[in-house]
Amino acid sequence: MFSYVLVLSSLFFNSCNAQFGKLLKKVGLEELSTEEVANGLKEALNQGTGKGVDFLSAKDGYYKSIYKVLLPDDAQKVCNKLSVIPGFNNIENEVVEKLNRAAEDAATKAKPIFLSAIKQMTIQDAWNILKGEKNAATKYLNRTTNQALYNEFKPVITNSMEKVGAIQLWTSAINKYNQIPLVKKMNPDMSDYVTQKALDGLFKKIAEEELNIRTNLTARTSDLLKKVFSKQD
Repeated sequence: MFSYVLVLSSLFFNSCNAQFGKLLKKVGLEELSTEEVANGLKEALNQGTGKGVDFLSAKDGYYKSIYKVLLPDDAQKVCNKLSVIPGFNNIENEVVEKLNRAAEDAATKAKPIFLSAIKQMTIQDAWNILKGEKNAATKYLNRTTNQALYNEFKPVITNSMEKVGAIQLWTSAINKYNQIPLVKKMNPDMSDYVTQKALDGLFKKIAEEELNIRTNLTARTSDLLKKVFSKQD
């Protein structure tokens, strides 16, 4: 009789364990392996950076979006003074469009830099990102890629500004402005400013994509993403 009860008890507990395991799996709370965490975070970063770069590198990705590169205050003052001079009536709009075209051109360089940083992510990095703030992945990428991106972006932006006529246009505008009596002379080189603003926009877009994956279940397009990010829901 005792052995019979023992067998029944064993079957009952095994059945409960099996059902409990299915329940955990159903709600996404089963244990994650370190490999799953790392692969899931890498997949999420690849997805987020890919969408972000594709968006910003397309025509009007910067120019007609919230990531638009605007002129600094001093440059706007220059444009305001020049706008009354024939040939410079629409100078601000012309310069801003050309600067953003340069930023869109440079954004195409970002993908391989992001990919390299993602490949080098450690298990600890992955866990920290998963358990971290809503922009933890973006912060990781900013920390590990910002300088490399700057080094790639600046010459492309400079060349692009030349290609779309931004440098010539701005140099002409500043030279004309500097001829105005009693004004503070301006430096016509805007490459560094545009590069920094382009990178700011890039990381804001990546943060947006990261938040989407963290908070929008439909953005988790694979079983692995669903499993990994269920841990932080």
